[in-house]
Amino acid sequence: MRTGRSSCPGDPGLSVTDPAYHRNAYLRELDSEVVECGEANGVPFAVLADTIFYPEGGGQPSDRGAIAGVAVVDVQKSGDAIRHFVQHPLHPGPVHLDIDWPRRWDHMQQHTGQHLLTAVALRDFGWPTTAFHLGSGTSDIELDVRRLESDDIERLEEACMREIRAARSVRHRTAEVADFERLGVRSRRLPDGFTGAVRLVEIDGLDLNTCGGTHLRSTAEIGTLCLLGTEPMRGGTRLFFAAGDRVRRRMADHEARNRDLRSLLDSSDDELAAVVKVRLAREKELARTARGLAEELADRTAATLAAQSEAVVEAHWEDRDMAFLQRVARTLVEAAPEKCGLLTATGGGDLLFVLATGENAAVEAGETGPRVAETLGGRGGGRGPIFQGKAGSFANRDRALAILRSESTRGPGT
Repeated sequence: MRTGRSSCPGDPGLSVTDPAYHRNAYLRELDSEVVECGEANGVPFAVLADTIFYPEGGGQPSDRGAIAGVAVVDVQKSGDAIRHFVQHPLHPGPVHLDIDWPRRWDHMQQHTGQHLLTAVALRDFGWPTTAFHLGSGTSDIELDVRRLESDDIERLEEACMREIRAARSVRHRTAEVADFERLGVRSRRLPDGFTGAVRLVEIDGLDLNTCGGTHLRSTAEIGTLCLLGTEPMRGGTRLFFAAGDRVRRRMADHEARNRDLRSLLDSSDDELAAVVKVRLAREKELARTARGLAEELADRTAATLAAQSEAVVEAHWEDRDMAFLQRVARTLVEAAPEKCGLLTATGGGDLLFVLATGENAAVEAGETGPRVAETLGGRGGGRGPIFQGKAGSFANRDRALAILRSESTRGPGT
């Protein structure tokens, strides 16, 4: 069996019948054999005699990599088998496995960081963890505590950093369920009636927990752990974190964004928030002014339309929204209840229309509106004096106006 580029010895106390990812989480390559092939939901899979690919479980995503040069797109447990879902079908026989090591290393840092975070939160603060999720950008645990203040988070983060700097060894072993209480095992809920040996991960002098994931060999390899924030969750608190190389990458991303913001806002880092606050306040004031001007324009436009002699009036605008059309329509029928108006506009990439009919108009919006919408190649709806919608084209706008003028000439009930 080939051990590739890893020089780490296998986990003590584990049987050779355990998968290679359990025996030695640092293996990057392995020679194995395809013993079963199949397909599930249209995706081919292979079952191997031994594998370095961790299957999704326990909050940890599955590994990626290649089997005989074919990309592994997912790994899942199915009963006692581990199915490796691959990009193209494989065939029974010897194969060479290559793991996506940066992804595996990241998962090991996050998962070991989670064990340490959970153990310190319980030991030092009495906050038990109820759930864990390892995400692609950030990870999180759910703590059975209603709320965490900023100083709580700061104290917890510093306590975790002390344990990282302590370089506590991390190792795996198995134990019988009957021995859990004597050993002080922090256990997730096991299936009812479960008996036999269970895989444990131990952080020396800090934590002993049931877990089937992949982990580092020392807390020192976590490097650093940063608590990112919280949100309420099911009566408890979800705590977001990043560990290891992710923290460095996040720092680089933050610095790149700050560099761009400094250039755009002509400001130093310390002044960025204040400058943005001032500009947002100015933008809100400009938006209020723009809304006021638009409302004034809508009212004046409605007054102009109401003063026209025709029973059917119309207007079109570029870059106006539905709210503007609605205000013109309401103001129009209030000022001239005998009139019918077709108002159209282009706004946000859409072709908008509003049919407005006053209470004394010969046309009723609810009856004629669907015909107007169909003529414009669109659809709409509404009640009372307003029928509105989106058009497919304004090519037949004149035809829609002709329908309204014809209806207006015939009058109601004719």
